[in-house]
Amino acid sequence: MSDHETPIRFVLASRSPARLATLRAAGVEPEVIVSHVDEEAIEGSMPDAPPAELAQILARAKAEAIAGALTSPAIVVGCDSVFELDGRPYGKPGTREVARERWQQMFGKNGILHTGHCVIDTATNQRAEATASTTVTMGTMTSQEMDDYLATGEPLKVAGGFTLDALGAPFIESIHGDPSTVVGISLPTLRNLLADLGFRWPALWNTNLG
Repeated sequence: MSDHETPIRFVLASRSPARLATLRAAGVEPEVIVSHVDEEAIEGSMPDAPPAELAQILARAKAEAIAGALTSPAIVVGCDSVFELDGRPYGKPGTREVARERWQQMFGKNGILHTGHCVIDTATNQRAEATASTTVTMGTMTSQEMDDYLATGEPLKVAGGFTLDALGAPFIESIHGDPSTVVGISLPTLRNLLADLGFRWPALWNTNLG
């Protein structure tokens, strides 16, 4: 039994369809509230932050933005992902030109996808945080394959410019670590953080924490 018996809101502070789909596939139906945190401003103010630390800072900012605006008790989950290659952080490419350059740099290399997590229980103001990291071995593309992939627009909107759960998957050779970390929300990490706050993961399957 959990210490918490009363149903409570479970809020995902993210607009990411991949995070939402990952939770839904695990039997969890969160309430989605987008934080509208200015990620570029935060990244720009911390140019020397290690990639894993940057992911955690962004996740915390998102969770805090939503938690501070809610008027009823909830569990708020904020996440953010940063791809590390050769020690440098890479977020969302934003343009085709940047995405193309990123992929050319990544061909055949190992990178690390860091996903920060911040969970806040607004009823008690307690929180738990952790960053999960998974090593990704990138494949290669022909020039035509790259043109086709860039034309979809997908790599422009995701950390590192690739996905594991969608169109980019065939171009990933292998991963070492938790796959859901690469998607943008580590389910094992989230389960552990909720447990730290006294909540049982199976109770989420009915969208209630109990």
